[in-house]
Amino acid sequence: MGESTQEFSRASAIAADRIAGVVCETPLIRSSAFSEATEADVYLKLENRQHTGSFKLRGATNCLMSLSEKQRATGCVAASSGNHGAAVAYAMRELGMSGVIFVPEQTSTAKVDAIRSYGGEVRFFGTDGLDTEQEARAYAAEHSMYYVSPYNDAAVIAGQGTCGIEIAKQLPDVDAAFIAVGGGGLISGVGSVLKQYNPDLALFGCQPEASAVMAKSAAAGELLDLPSEATLSDGTAGGIEPDAITFALCRELVDEFVLVGEVEIADAMRRYMAVEDDRIEGAAGVAIAALLARTSEMKGRQIVVIICGGNISEATLTKVIEGP
Repeated sequence: MGESTQEFSRASAIAADRIAGVVCETPLIRSSAFSEATEADVYLKLENRQHTGSFKLRGATNCLMSLSEKQRATGCVAASSGNHGAAVAYAMRELGMSGVIFVPEQTSTAKVDAIRSYGGEVRFFGTDGLDTEQEARAYAAEHSMYYVSPYNDAAVIAGQGTCGIEIAKQLPDVDAAFIAVGGGGLISGVGSVLKQYNPDLALFGCQPEASAVMAKSAAAGELLDLPSEATLSDGTAGGIEPDAITFALCRELVDEFVLVGEVEIADAMRRYMAVEDDRIEGAAGVAIAALLARTSEMKGRQIVVIICGGNISEATLTKVIEGP
């Protein structure tokens, strides 16, 4: 494993202690239904049970707690399709900070309401995650505020890696992991940690076919500027910043990208919610769908699927449950 991934693994261990008072340790449970379906031992890391309903609180909290007193005083800016924004707003509230959250115009009402419920000021801009990020960065620079990237920040990546610290403790023998990928912060952090414990661990990056920028960029050997179509996995949709540090990490860590269609995502979400009696959002459905697409290869393995979030609007939930 490369030096940079080893550094992120060490940074995640430090972050785990730093954020313990704000972030909770989430459950890891064995799924009888998915274990039977794959003839493997499938465990679900329930980040939908985290405060704010997603893993994003880990990275946001670690980033804000790493800032200087002066940086905290001037406030921060974030760009988000919802979960990162809610996480930054929650962490700011816990740390007595203020700031502005930029979101794409099509962001679900449920996620916007969540950001506001934690005291965050919401501003709408753009239709793709990348243009929203660029506007937020410009605003932060203009007002001398700290920009908290959803993924392109070492402290954020290390914070997401704390999920991997917990997995390694909860299931030391894990040998495969399925993780949804947008900008790559979660898989970079968790992958750095898990591959430090087990270099032979099979790491699957899971993306919707409608927005597979990281997978296609990794295949091309360079970050691509690609359009994204509408997807149930709004939390992973959109472009990636040209200088994203997650790109090199994903190329080193991810053994295979698995792309899934919208029908597969919806089917996986319905199946999960029926057998686990638990609410998930589209990005988590992507990881489940990817596992089901690789069932024949999973027999006898110890698998973790990160259920990255549970924030889904009632309208989208109804649409998924009712099906086509």
